[in-house]
Amino acid sequence: MEALLSLSIALLAGLLLSRLAKLLKLPAVTAYLVAGILVGPYCLGALGVKGLGFVDMHDIETYSIISDVALGFIAFSIGNEFRLSQLKKIGKQATIVGVLQAVITTIVVDIALILLHFAMPDKLPLSAAIVLGAIASATAPAATLMVVKQYKAKGPVTDILLPVVALDDAVGLVLFAVSFGVAKSLGSGAISVISVVVEPLLEIICSLGLGAAMGYLFSLCEKFFHSRSKRLAVSVGFVLLTIGLSMLKFTIGGVHIGFSSLLVCMMLGTIFCNICDFSEDLMDRVDRWTAPLFVLFFVISGAELELSVFTDLMIVLIGVVYIVSRSAGKYTGANLSARLSKCEPNIVKYLGITLLPQAGVALGMANMAMNAVELGTAGILISNITLFAVLIYELVGPALTKMALLKAGDIDPEGKTSARHESLKNVGK
Repeated sequence: MEALLSLSIALLAGLLLSRLAKLLKLPAVTAYLVAGILVGPYCLGALGVKGLGFVDMHDIETYSIISDVALGFIAFSIGNEFRLSQLKKIGKQATIVGVLQAVITTIVVDIALILLHFAMPDKLPLSAAIVLGAIASATAPAATLMVVKQYKAKGPVTDILLPVVALDDAVGLVLFAVSFGVAKSLGSGAISVISVVVEPLLEIICSLGLGAAMGYLFSLCEKFFHSRSKRLAVSVGFVLLTIGLSMLKFTIGGVHIGFSSLLVCMMLGTIFCNICDFSEDLMDRVDRWTAPLFVLFFVISGAELELSVFTDLMIVLIGVVYIVSRSAGKYTGANLSARLSKCEPNIVKYLGITLLPQAGVALGMANMAMNAVELGTAGILISNITLFAVLIYELVGPALTKMALLKAGDIDPEGKTSARHESLKNVGK
């Protein structure tokens, strides 16, 4: 009973606060994170009443399965962006920009945080610096798309922006898999060529292989069902099965073999959407089914924020360095890669600003780091720094995206026009 009460309060708090966020013209994910803080151990949970909120971190950990499942569906949705028909339209420019800007961002953040590690090794472990560098590569496509749709943006910057944000998270997942493997090796103290190079590489290969196999089986199973409800049930069941299988671990000849649930589920979605001819309609239905799940995921992520950490000025400093270096990496990376691929001047100048929002995938990566036993307290630090950055980016990111598209000429200076105004104008004609 207490678990159901806590989840219902968390869900309703997130939804109700999203109404306030809409009035303030802020993205819904910001409202969900703030709702998590309000129902978490430092606010409502501090009353100590079970079922009224999350009373402590141990209480929050009991809902970790919700986060695991939500992450799987997020990655599954990302895989849906990689249809061959769409990839052919992306073009060479978007591919170069999508890959290079993510890699450059990771390098810039890694350099900044590793230097900070040497300045204060007791506050910022090397493993945390490496993982945060990979997390920095991820961009929030939802926030960016929201601005594009709200203001009906059209133009060269918008045309390249949409495929770039789709590629961005996929590249980020690969970078995270490598960095996460290296960080776990550092955390466990078992540093060797096998643990730093071979095991992360095997994790990527095995994850993509498992995801591809499950995607093929998924498409075969769907053919045995014809009603939409049963196909939706099979889809949910296969994603859950894939998430479960991705948690398996093996040891062969001293080599530890594991899987990245994010990469596995991303490949599941990619293979399925390219094989199944009715996958697009089915993916839309899965997205609707997972809407409450994602709200709970973000609210729980907000509840996990250790507010006491930010009483330490050195921790705040790490967060500021992360935000500044990531912003510099995104802008510089997009600028250099756009020049390299000979994009239009407006793309070179403004694209980087539109890539600043950060949310779902980054939170998912941080959640995985926090639950990694090998990272210890470094995982908690990674989670809190990421949550802090997401709150900042989700507050200012959409506004900066709008500003960049406006200056690039992709948004009408008059702003958004309501449907009612358009109807009246047409009647007048």
